[in-house]
Amino acid sequence: MPSLSWKTWAAIALATSHAGAVPASSLDERATSPYAPVKAACPGGSLVRPATGISAGESSYVSARKPIADAALAAFLAKTDNDFGVPDEYPTIAFTSSGGGLRALLETAGVHQTFDERDSTSSVAGVYQALTYESGLSGGSWFLGSLSGNNWPTISSLKSSIWEKSFHNGLFEPDGILVAAADLDIVTDLVAKDVAGFSPTITDPYARLLGYLLLEQRFGGVSDTLSGLTSQSQFASNAVPFPIITALGNDLSTGQCEPPAYAIQYEFTPYEFGSWDSGVAAFTQTKYLGSSLSNGKPTKAGSCETRYDNLGFVMGTSSNVFNEICANTTAIPTTFGTIGADLTKILDKVHSVTTKDEYATYPNPFHNSPGSPAVSSMKDLTLVDGGESNQNNPLWPFLHRAVDVIIVSDNSADTSDNYPDGSELHNMYIQASAAELTTMPFVPSDSVFVDQGLNKRPTFFGCNDSAADTIIYLPNTNYTFDSGQSTARLEYNKGDTDAMIANGNLIGSYGDSGGWATCLACGIMGKSGAGLPGACTACFERFCYN
Repeated sequence: MPSLSWKTWAAIALATSHAGAVPASSLDERATSPYAPVKAACPGGSLVRPATGISAGESSYVSARKPIADAALAAFLAKTDNDFGVPDEYPTIAFTSSGGGLRALLETAGVHQTFDERDSTSSVAGVYQALTYESGLSGGSWFLGSLSGNNWPTISSLKSSIWEKSFHNGLFEPDGILVAAADLDIVTDLVAKDVAGFSPTITDPYARLLGYLLLEQRFGGVSDTLSGLTSQSQFASNAVPFPIITALGNDLSTGQCEPPAYAIQYEFTPYEFGSWDSGVAAFTQTKYLGSSLSNGKPTKAGSCETRYDNLGFVMGTSSNVFNEICANTTAIPTTFGTIGADLTKILDKVHSVTTKDEYATYPNPFHNSPGSPAVSSMKDLTLVDGGESNQNNPLWPFLHRAVDVIIVSDNSADTSDNYPDGSELHNMYIQASAAELTTMPFVPSDSVFVDQGLNKRPTFFGCNDSAADTIIYLPNTNYTFDSGQSTARLEYNKGDTDAMIANGNLIGSYGDSGGWATCLACGIMGKSGAGLPGACTACFERFCYN
């Protein structure tokens, strides 16, 4: 079957519906879409807890994951330089994937691949196995969602089995059988969610298309949930870093379409959703998102909802920029404006579209919760792309956790040629300072980044601050390919997909630079208290920002 355009298939989907409804004959074997939330019995006790620490589920996972990560780190250190000492406790390492559309996905994938000893023979292979945490935002959430939703395969496997085919046909043109079925199924999914009592928004058809793009399961991962990741074999065996996806809140009652500079930062994990920020300072169980709660209790005794945490919907939430249409600014690329218009046409067959539909909407689990004053009066939470407040690197969750080293893969498009200039990381430092989060090390302004070339090579921040985490900053730069592709570019042929990932390999290996593996190890172990090789002195002089 030839690959038809998104608009063509949207027209087909719209034409097959009548009076705003999907005919029963179009529902194929799925009389009820698994995309729709379903009622379930609630667990006992309150479904909301104060943000006084990580969840019991996460704590259990990390306790089991950390010894595995420590053993992998010890093996990497021994391979790199035998003079690394054994610390009383190995540092806990996290990895962040920034926003930036498919550019961010592909460059982060390249860094991941060169760090993954299953898929690489580079000098830095094995660092991935030493990670305890990993976070993603916007395009970085696409990467993390695709990786985790497919049970954490190698990048080589993801590339050959899903990405090359999906990216070649464009973000909204899954080809072959998927094109033939996708759009009609999407309308069916929206109607099913609406019938279940949850009004879909533009994020819903967008999320379903992301599922077809990034998830291997039949019907574009329609049954995949974030909480369901706990059943994946790699997660169940604690073989992978604990995943976190971030987004921002926007209070529509203010009349502002875009979130403010200090917007509430939300995080999604397989166990919980919520925020550390003082206006919320609470978490609820991810599995029961969508439930009607008041002060942490179900409004109907014993009655909760499940499946609201569809994995595609969470990825769509983290990358939702359609509120920029409301703002009527140039911040949203023309491509996304056109996509938003097309998605609106589909959503319009379910209900009349309003401004609220430009946001990812969640029934507010913190409604009437006295400990969440910024949102307690809201019936719904309206969320947008995690990078809209110019903090495009999802470090926020790790500033509230027992993490020692954060590896930052920054694929922001700060410059006119779509490369990072350090401003996103600096903005994170400014916000962390305002919140008195001392685990965030000092980060200079973008002008310093550019003047000193820090936006084109690895840099270590926090080397001499014993109270702060160490940030190992890996910015996107052109080694072998112009990786500063527009965020609005939604189609990559096989050659460009391969070239982008290969360039990401070199970001992770610093252009296969001799001695980089040792310096990376020094950056990780610098504040561990263990003995360091003599080579670390030169590494710190070269890579530490002081």
